Amino acid sequence: MSVNAFISYLRLEKKYSEHTIKAYQKDIDAFAHFCETQYDESSINHISYPLIRNWIVELSQSGVSNRTINRKISSLQAYYKFLLKIGEVTVSPLKKHKALKTEKKVEIPFSEKEMDALLVENPFEDDFEGVRDRLIIDLLYATGMRRAELVNLKLKDVDLANQTLKVLGKRNKERIIPILPVTRQSIEAYMVERSQLQNVQDASYLILTKDGLKIYETLVYRTINKYFSLVSPKVKKSPHILRHTFATHLLNRGADLNSVKELLGHSSLASTQVYTHNSIAELKKVHQNAHPRNKE
Repeated sequence: MSVNAFISYLRLEKKYSEHTIKAYQKDIDAFAHFCETQYDESSINHISYPLIRNWIVELSQSGVSNRTINRKISSLQAYYKFLLKIGEVTVSPLKKHKALKTEKKVEIPFSEKEMDALLVENPFEDDFEGVRDRLIIDLLYATGMRRAELVNLKLKDVDLANQTLKVLGKRNKERIIPILPVTRQSIEAYMVERSQLQNVQDASYLILTKDGLKIYETLVYRTINKYFSLVSPKVKKSPHILRHTFATHLLNRGADLNSVKELLGHSSLASTQVYTHNSIAELKKVHQNAHPRNKE
């Protein structure tokens, strides 16, 4: 019963997305299955830390990465925190747990030259899908929005007169993002092509497939891979790398970290600071070239 109450809490009070809720439930169910099959424990509400540690060992020996294990334990921590909140337990078995060490993922953004190779040199077909694909890349790079936010963007969220977009982010938080005149032109060009589609079923959504349906996340991922394979040798080409590129390029050109935080829809500066990695390198160059004490 407590697990069901926890899921309802995530959905109704925390307002997490269904995707996130499913991930929490999957992790908790996996641990409950481990407890029942290995230790004949029918409930995970009142268990000791050594049992959790045994699960961690089993996951590790099965080849599960430390990063994934940490995520699974984070789901358990959220569950026991909820049990504390409702008075089901008086202490969390994970109170003294320390996360496993993980290697820092270095995500390399696209360069300004690579972005120009796509958006200035324009290798897109002059048809509906070509114009739409260009808009997908333009919007992700010009606004830094998440893939899911792009997919769920609606016509009513677009204010071309004021050159802004209203985006529904994580935990149903709305934010307003300004768009550039060139992005407005991309939207207008796309809308001309969109108006000629037959049998539009998902008319309220901005970006559609050629069959008039709302686009989906896999399509966005494939689009990024397809076009960036033409201009970039980087191994990882994804919508998130475009978000990373947006933040890095703004910071490189002197944008304030707080402003970038608001544009990205982060709840804390700590989340935004991961994007400062590359801008620090640029700052070093500026510092060395401009400082009068540098004699080299």
